[in-house]
Amino acid sequence: MQNSHIVQRTRSASNSIIKMVCGGVLLIPSLVLANTQSISGQVIIDSWRNDNAIWDKTIIPAFNQHYPNIKVTYRSPVDPSTFNQQLDKDLAQGTAGDLIACRPFDGSLALFQQGHFSDITEMQGMENFPSFALGPWQTDSGAQTFCLPMASVIHGFFYNKTIFSELKLQVPATTVEFKHVLEKIKQSQRYTPIALGTKDKWEAATMGFQNIGPNYWQGEDGRLGLIQAQARFSDSPYLNTYRALANWTPYLGSNYQQRSYAEAIELFKNGQAAIYPTGSWDISTFANSVDFGVFPPPVVNKGDECYISDHTDLGMGLNTKSEQNAAATAFLQWMTTAEFAELLTNGIPGFFSLSNHFFDVNHPIANEMMMWRNSCDSTIRNSAQILSRGKPDFELQLWETSVGVLNGTMTPEEAVMTVQMGLNSWYQPQREAKTLAEMCQALTLPITVSPPVVNNSL
Repeated sequence: MQNSHIVQRTRSASNSIIKMVCGGVLLIPSLVLANTQSISGQVIIDSWRNDNAIWDKTIIPAFNQHYPNIKVTYRSPVDPSTFNQQLDKDLAQGTAGDLIACRPFDGSLALFQQGHFSDITEMQGMENFPSFALGPWQTDSGAQTFCLPMASVIHGFFYNKTIFSELKLQVPATTVEFKHVLEKIKQSQRYTPIALGTKDKWEAATMGFQNIGPNYWQGEDGRLGLIQAQARFSDSPYLNTYRALANWTPYLGSNYQQRSYAEAIELFKNGQAAIYPTGSWDISTFANSVDFGVFPPPVVNKGDECYISDHTDLGMGLNTKSEQNAAATAFLQWMTTAEFAELLTNGIPGFFSLSNHFFDVNHPIANEMMMWRNSCDSTIRNSAQILSRGKPDFELQLWETSVGVLNGTMTPEEAVMTVQMGLNSWYQPQREAKTLAEMCQALTLPITVSPPVVNNSL
């Protein structure tokens, strides 16, 4: 199969995940480049994340301790959902930043293939990143790296500690316990059980489907099974994921179909909702607003192996058209250091450095989520690699079907068949794969044995 070398490289990389930002370990000294005083320029960083404050107040000043003559500006849109469209325009007009934040796998790979990102394979400092971290920003062969790995995020559920205490609720570990907790919250008639809406679509898939799904399709085994066509989206793990998602509908509260991502955040932030399905990227969102805890996606049965979406989310690429190449490269090289890794991880709690550097994680919620890596297997979102290259887009189909299931306009059975038909329409390995039922039928067919041939001449 043409993608087998990619799959094998990703599998072995994923098996090495992670345990790498735990425990207090002496920091490796920051990389100090020669002639830092002589490099000057003005560098613009473009990103979809509104982390301007930490970059302006902490990260950039730390960089300027080494490079005082380089002025760095961090630029992000008010609405992160507009970033891709604006970036396309800026790249076409030559007004894009010198450094550009990279999403993992295919979106950034396309930009590299179009000539927008520089090859940084041999850049000094790249040795500080393990192979699993480099993979999302490499060509299919693994020969070229085009973005610097920055951070991963972990999916899970935030819960309001005050509400749980008031209603005498225990943190759920299984899906049955989760259902029981939701029912108790609903019966109280005081709070919305789940702060989630379907208006913006993406969160239904990202914070719903991709959050709970790995426990059903068994993480990397299931994700890679789809790529290798050893599994099909119409199989039971995906059907059961949608069925579990459909069970959330009675607990989303009134008018959830018109609730945006921002409004769901406010619902939880203001203490009106008890549970918020999300990821570690939202830890800072609730700073100083609500006393919350966190729990991993519940497993089906007590004692089942658990899986978490530990998604390689953020990288940084060097614009090939940058007129500030030396200054931008200096900043990118500094981003390979332990100094930057610690500033990023503790400055933006919930974004975990993908480097090999070790240091303490200060935020208690971030540290707790990171420790799930010790008890659960890690995977990434199954739409990130290869499967969203064709039309219809696998990722967008997950949005539409997750919204349809939550809104009650599509059954779980219809959802899996819609996505499977989408894959069949362009992805040859899936189109040619037999269904699980067909394979089982083939195994159970009676074997017909021909009678022996009698040689009458003997």
